[in-house]
Parts: sequence; structure tokens; C-alpha cells
Amino acid sequence: MTSNHDFLARFKKALPQSIIITEKETLLTYGYDGTAGFLEIPSAVIFPKTVEEVSALVRVAYELGVPLIPRGAGTGLSGGSVPISNAVVVCLTMMDKIIEIDTKNLTILAESGVVTQKLANEASKVGLFYPPDPGSMAVSTIGGNVAENSGGLRGLKYGVTRNYVMGLEIVLPDGEVNWLGNKCVKDVAGLSLKDVFIGSEGTLGIITKVLLKLLPVQPYKKTMLVTFPDMDRAAQSVSDIIASKIIPCTLEFMDFTTIKCVEDYAKIGLPLDCQGAVLIESDGHKAVVDEEFEEMVAICKRNACKHVSVAANDVEANRLASARRTAFSALARIRPTTILEDATVPRSELAEFIRFIQATARKHNLLIGVFGHMGDGNLHPTVLTDERDNEEMNRVHTAFEEIFDKALQLGGTITGEHGVGLAKKPFLAKAVGLENIRLMQSLKKVVDPKNIMNPGKVIDLQD
Repeated sequence: MTSNHDFLARFKKALPQSIIITEKETLLTYGYDGTAGFLEIPSAVIFPKTVEEVSALVRVAYELGVPLIPRGAGTGLSGGSVPISNAVVVCLTMMDKIIEIDTKNLTILAESGVVTQKLANEASKVGLFYPPDPGSMAVSTIGGNVAENSGGLRGLKYGVTRNYVMGLEIVLPDGEVNWLGNKCVKDVAGLSLKDVFIGSEGTLGIITKVLLKLLPVQPYKKTMLVTFPDMDRAAQSVSDIIASKIIPCTLEFMDFTTIKCVEDYAKIGLPLDCQGAVLIESDGHKAVVDEEFEEMVAICKRNACKHVSVAANDVEANRLASARRTAFSALARIRPTTILEDATVPRSELAEFIRFIQATARKHNLLIGVFGHMGDGNLHPTVLTDERDNEEMNRVHTAFEEIFDKALQLGGTITGEHGVGLAKKPFLAKAVGLENIRLMQSLKKVVDPKNIMNPGKVIDLQD
């Protein structure tokens, strides 16, 4: 590969010098993301402002074989935007325009650097609703959400990012700009190429624009927090709610460790005489939501719940919801390093999986809080540790290997929404099988023959 000095000179010739950053102090900021334990300083960071600039820089990288690391806000939790040696980070946060809100077709077109919360807020101003709500939505970008196929608290009823992507503008590894998809609700002309790029973690190209489906704002919402004396009764309540054909927009879980940390941190007034809490939110027409809530309260009481707190207004609803939304922040205060993982199992296996995680924590003498999306089986075992303690970190890695193995044994998967990146790559073959790994490698070789797009993430290419 061309030397750092030579390829940076080529970038500076092809692009405005003001968008190319090489100062070491700044580069350090872009050497890591939200994942603990990964750091590599890039050779440069480029902040393109237009798709033409993205295309130009990719053409230079393709010619010289320079690895490119697409990046949004860097909130990822699998090491997906961590650079490799001699790589250039392409940070899309300057491409932050909302181009169009189409109220006739219920779509929004935005550049990939738009913050997810801003996009949702702009849609709500015209009575429309963008449902995906990853925990990082106040800072994460929509392009990053698409690249990771992000989930969120409303995933049970509304699905994940993939369910809302109607079109993408992609810069391919040779610099060619492609538009994939359209505003049509139905379109089966050829292969659905946009779906190949959703969740591809920047390994196939750089997303520069996103066309998303919007929904009408729901007229009514109701929220409650229910506590339980043990995991089994909380999990059984969730199963019974789903079996009764009620699909709330949110069915979130916190174990006692998480509840105590949240209460210490946020002083919400959570009961501490329980082993688990479930946050439930429903939205829709008032009569339907009220009827569903009556039945869900009855189900929870049949499963011997301890407390039922139903919000009387929006202020109380936000207070109850904040118990779950502040879980990560609350846990992160306890130890120097917080490792937030995710794994998904069939909902029928939730109680066993939670018990296993708790037993694994005891076995390896670790502090692990468990919270997550109980309605869709996606849990976040969160280890509170200190990455400077090598012996403890070895126990952490062993514990997670056992947790992921258990998830697979129960018919689950190693990640429900964080992606593979670097952190989950060692477990991917066991999760999907070698045949699927080979198929992914074949696709990567065809689309990115020089392996310049986020190399080393998700899969390794075999010569």
C-alpha cells in the first residue's frame, strides 16, 4: 500500500483540505467507539459534506488500496467503527440535512449524518412518526442506524430500522454512486439490493442518503411499570401477554441489580422489594389501549406481581419510561468499565436465559446487570468491570463465551441489534454456520474486491 504521506497528499489534492484532519490529538477521538477494549489511531479523518466528496475520496482510496472506515457518531457497541492500522475514517456527521418530508407518501429523505432524534422530531412536527428508537438515538446518526440495523424499545410492535428503509444512496468501493429503492410501497423488480446494505456495517459501501417510511402519530399512549418477586413470573407474564394476542409497543425488563442502580442514580421512586420489573407501553386508539391495559394488569396479577404503577399523565409516563432508558447510564457509574452486550433467545426461553446469566455472574464472581427488550427476547447482559484488571477481564471474556453459547443452545442468536463488528466476530461462525460465512465472503469479494471498506469487521476474507 502507498505510504501515509503519499496517500494523504492524494486525498488533499482531490478534496478540500479543510475536511481532512490529521492532528494526533483529534485522531485519538476517532480511534474507538462505544465498545470497551478496542483502540487504533487512524491515519486521518475526513468529514465529507457532499456525496461528490465521498465519491472522490473513495476513488482515491480504491486506486491506492487505502482502507476506509465509515463512521457516524461512534456510538456502536461491537467495535464496528474502530479503525485498523493505516486506515482513514470517513465521518459522515457533516452530511446532516433533512432533504424532504413527503406527507403525501409518508416518507422522509435525509443525509446519513442526521441525528436520529432530530429526524424523529422533524417528522412529529407534521404529525408523522418514526418508530425505531435505539437507546443512543439522541446522538446516533440515521446512516449508522441503517448500517447496524439498529433496534430499540419499540421493536416489539414496530420492528427495527430495516422495516422502515425504502431507499438508499450508496457509494460503492470503486466510488460509483448508486440509488437503491424508491417511494413505492410495493416493488419486486429484481433483487432487493438495498437490503444487502442494511446491517452490512460499512463493509460493502458508504451510505450517504436514506429514504425512510413514516407512520401516522398514534392518538393515545399508556404506560405502566410492574414489579415481580422473581424472574420466572416476570417472563411468564410477558409470554401470557403475547399469547393473549396483545402486542404492546414496549415490553422492557430490568433485573434487581439494574433497578437498584437506576434508583440510586435517578431517584425515580422504584420499589426495591422485587427481583425484576417490566415496563409496558401501549399506543393506539384510547378504547383499545385501555382494554388491553386492563387485560395486561390482570395477567400480571395472576402471575403474583408485587406492584403495578400506571402513569396518570405524560409526566408520570416519562418518569416510568426513564427507569429503563437510564439503565445503561446508571450501571456505568459503578465500575470503571461497562461492557454492554446483547443476545436474543426465543421468548419462551427468557426465564432460563436470565437465570443462566445470573448463575454465570456468580460462577465467575462478576457483577452483571440484565435489562433489555423482553417482548422480543433481546437481553443486554451488562458487565461492570475494570479493563485494567487483566485477570478479571479474562473472567469477563469466559463468561460471555458461556452466555453466547447458552443463547445458541436455546435457539437464539449472538446479537439482536448491536451488530458483529470486531467484538462478536469470533462467535459468528458458530451462530450462522460456515456455509453462510463463505456466502458472506463471496458477496464481499464481488462488491469490494480490494477489501477497502471496513476491512476485518464481521468476517475475514480468505485468499
